[in-house]
Amino acid sequence: MNTPSPGPHSPEPPAPGSAELFGGQEFANLLGDCVHCGFCLPTCPTYVLWGEEMDSPRGRIHLMDQHAKGEPLSGPMVEHFDRCLGCMACVTSCPSGVQYDRLIEMTRAEVERGHPRPLRERAVRELVFRLFPYRRRLRALRGPLRAYQRSGLEGAVRRSGLLERISPSLAAMERLAPPLGRAPRLPERVAARGDRRATVGMLAGCVQGEFFPDVNAATARVLAMEGCDVAIPRAQGCCGALSMHAGREDEARAFAKRTIETFESTDVVVVNSAGCGSSMKEYRALLGGDPAWERRADALSERTRDLAEFLAELGPRAERRPLPVTVAYHDACHLSHAQGVRSQPRALLAGIPGLDVREITDPDICCGSAGTYNLLQPEAAAELGDRKAANVAATGAELLVAANPGCTMQIAGALRRRGAGIAIAHTAQVLDASLRGLGRDALIGRSS
Repeated sequence: MNTPSPGPHSPEPPAPGSAELFGGQEFANLLGDCVHCGFCLPTCPTYVLWGEEMDSPRGRIHLMDQHAKGEPLSGPMVEHFDRCLGCMACVTSCPSGVQYDRLIEMTRAEVERGHPRPLRERAVRELVFRLFPYRRRLRALRGPLRAYQRSGLEGAVRRSGLLERISPSLAAMERLAPPLGRAPRLPERVAARGDRRATVGMLAGCVQGEFFPDVNAATARVLAMEGCDVAIPRAQGCCGALSMHAGREDEARAFAKRTIETFESTDVVVVNSAGCGSSMKEYRALLGGDPAWERRADALSERTRDLAEFLAELGPRAERRPLPVTVAYHDACHLSHAQGVRSQPRALLAGIPGLDVREITDPDICCGSAGTYNLLQPEAAAELGDRKAANVAATGAELLVAANPGCTMQIAGALRRRGAGIAIAHTAQVLDASLRGLGRDALIGRSS
């Protein structure tokens, strides 16, 4: 990309009304918030990897400004946008409050509308977006995938490099798939233990529901043991997170409307997947301006809580039994940066007798999962995964705790590449093991 570096004082913020070709006044105003100070640079994963200005938030804002002023989207320009993980670390580090998350989402929607991608890239994207947001399709995949994993063919396929030659994205999908066991279905309602303190709806999630059913089962049990009636509607579908963050706006709006209808009568919607919870809290922006949905979207966003956030607000009631385990807690970007949920999961873990929580170096740098990033940008994602895995291993912890299925798959894959034998569990599973008195073997004996 032969685009000049914007430097610390350029480009000039766009004048009001300058963004006539793309984004309108809202986009112009958002661009104008950036004063190009560079505080975002050391928090940006791709800038950390490559040190390239155009692969930093400041550089990408410069490109957005160029396009808003009339420069057509070019292949190299789109490549810089595609390389962004959307992790939002730059948002929380920005002293000027630049809403880069909104800027990159609007830019990605513009790319999807106006930039024709090569056939091979389109095919991979269609495969990803016609599979992962649909639970029934993922469920249909479980059987063949489980048979493949049990056949012992994994090693031979990986050593052959066949999938890598066909498509690095396909190879990434194969490598990231977690070991699959049985997937018992949850009932539609789980009754509170003891006196009822709350009634909640629970989002089961697509990848969480099909690839990590134990996490959902643990979530429902923990909520029930803390005195919640838990409704898990069968009619629920994808929340739209993957589509929203990839710029597929119409698709994301359709998923969001269905989710709103499903949970509209619920007092609180508890979500145990960071990416899903973050997206549901953004429904107000996604459906803003739609008179039929704006108020309903805003109401659902207000009622959405991450599991740790909700349990912290509710307060503990069930007895915590000792778990003498050393754990490293991983901050999922869409939990820490997007939702501001950092202290709550740590407080929940600290409340378990015997549990030793250790911090991971560079917690704000993304692990490389980022929704579909590890499938669409597998090389950069693997590099970031390896950095994260090294930092996790350096803690000396026996167990990694993460609250997002994408992070779990990404870091587990990187740990396997290192030959590191660290088990991984969701915060819900750690709490479940403590509340049920299962002991440390229930956690550290887990396969990652």
